[in-house]
Amino acid sequence: MGSVTDPGLLDAPERVQTTLADYGARVREAVRATLPAARRPYLDDLVRDYPLRGGKMMRSCLCLATARAFGAAFEDALPTAVAIELLHNAMLIHDDIEDGSDERRGYPALHRLHGVPLALNAGDTLSLLSLRPLRDNQARLGPLVAFRLLEETERMAWESAEGQALELGWRHDNRMDVSDADYLTMILKKTCWLATIFPVRAGALIGTRGAADVEAFFRFGFFLGAAFQIQDDILNLAGDARYGKEIGGDLWEGKRTLMLIHAWRRASRSERARLSRLLARPRESRTVADIAWLRELIDRADAIEHARHTAHGLAGAALREFDVLFAGVPDSPDRAFIGGLVTWVLQRVH
Repeated sequence: MGSVTDPGLLDAPERVQTTLADYGARVREAVRATLPAARRPYLDDLVRDYPLRGGKMMRSCLCLATARAFGAAFEDALPTAVAIELLHNAMLIHDDIEDGSDERRGYPALHRLHGVPLALNAGDTLSLLSLRPLRDNQARLGPLVAFRLLEETERMAWESAEGQALELGWRHDNRMDVSDADYLTMILKKTCWLATIFPVRAGALIGTRGAADVEAFFRFGFFLGAAFQIQDDILNLAGDARYGKEIGGDLWEGKRTLMLIHAWRRASRSERARLSRLLARPRESRTVADIAWLRELIDRADAIEHARHTAHGLAGAALREFDVLFAGVPDSPDRAFIGGLVTWVLQRVH
């Protein structure tokens, strides 16, 4: 049974990076071909911006690798991988607006460059574009599998919207009674469905031509996606310039991360009162001194170590699920990539 220190996975990051680079480049080329070629003012340049900035391409590569591990050709899964990337970038545009973020992938967020209305319109357009490759699945995969993939896409979109609503609602109401379990429920919906659950379920459907029991992939996708999100939250506090987003942005935005929840739990009554007052204020009224105090509170509570410990436990659970799910799947670079992702999500630095 695998673990995050399994000797067989010690070279996972290099293996994963190679696959991400190879498959990612091919997906990015297909995405570029799907984006509008015309130069309609105030639209096309904005629609092309986020998809062409780069990114890890983890979601689309996970879909491709799962499909190939179960016997599909690369081209069978490419349209769905493109749809995943387009929808992911659409959600990023909307997330950045809702969070008031300043940066995305090392550059100013789209709404900082062009204003909220134009950025919203670009995000809506990318969402619509993501339907085109899913429609094209019918010719290659047949109507039944294509329809199942559309159903999976709809399920993922609803789950993502519910998770985003939870996170925004907690901040809107200045909720301080959020538990670790609440946080995990939120990221299950907001992060895991798009990042990992949907890609593996879609890949399995494509690889087995609809024969796979997709519910069997839920736990693996949740454990992997949750470990990925917690590591992302940690990097937001402790990352470097390679992270590509605003360091400390989650504190400025008042996000209820595992670290903030743990710091609240460990805080004194007076610290809780100050924290609640601070988070009740809008982002623009918080100061550098406020954020420094928040970071000090998190450090004194050893909250980053608490988050790391939780992420490692989830990664171990993901490896156990991987061992079960892929026990009968022949060894291949794609199978190795999927298992190696579990190690990579904890070791990545951006």
